[in-house]
Amino acid sequence: MFSMQAMCRRAVGALTLVVIGMCGLAVSQAASSGAAPSAVVTFTLDFPDSEPAHYSIAVDANGHATYECTVKVEGSEEQTYRWEFDVTPGNRERMFEWTKEAKYFSGKIDSGNRKLAFTGEKALSYHDGQRSVTAQYNYSSLEPVRQLTALFQSMAGTLDYGRRLTYFHRYQKLALDDELKRMEAQAKENELSEIQGVAPVLQGIVEDSSVINVVRARAKELIQMGSGGAAGH
Repeated sequence: MFSMQAMCRRAVGALTLVVIGMCGLAVSQAASSGAAPSAVVTFTLDFPDSEPAHYSIAVDANGHATYECTVKVEGSEEQTYRWEFDVTPGNRERMFEWTKEAKYFSGKIDSGNRKLAFTGEKALSYHDGQRSVTAQYNYSSLEPVRQLTALFQSMAGTLDYGRRLTYFHRYQKLALDDELKRMEAQAKENELSEIQGVAPVLQGIVEDSSVINVVRARAKELIQMGSGGAAGH
């Protein structure tokens, strides 16, 4: 498997952007325009020694989403990858309904069970013109929080495939086939959500005549799965 550190060093120009406080940005932009801030739900995961060690996904009430992840390079330097897309209407509605059922994360959402394995420091946030709430947890016994966590994590899996495929397509085309095979297998097991969110990355592979036909065909099939809702929640 390729070195993620090497990936970040070589692709720094293509895959990195300055970290942005997504929720704060959305609120400040709305304030400057005089419009009411759009509601935003954000999921954040910090899990040291995993790859990526940090990521967040913010989704606003219109379904526009921003994914950011941080990866380390040699010398403890960090770079941030950012991707924007629109979530499907069904998932957008579910996210905000579960957020409402969870009382906008205003109470304690962590189970408090310290015997459970650590699976990363998670946080759910809700921001609009009246509320600004963030709740942290390792594991929650609240069903709407569990549903949100599962959906956001399956989305993150898809979006990180997009990140790696972007790198492979640019620098290591021979690695595309194995990566797309893994993505396809997870998609067929309904372990990935919002495949259409990385359709531009997949389409770029399909249209590249320098990529072997079997790889282009696999990318095309994944696009069809995403557009047809064959994978995900």
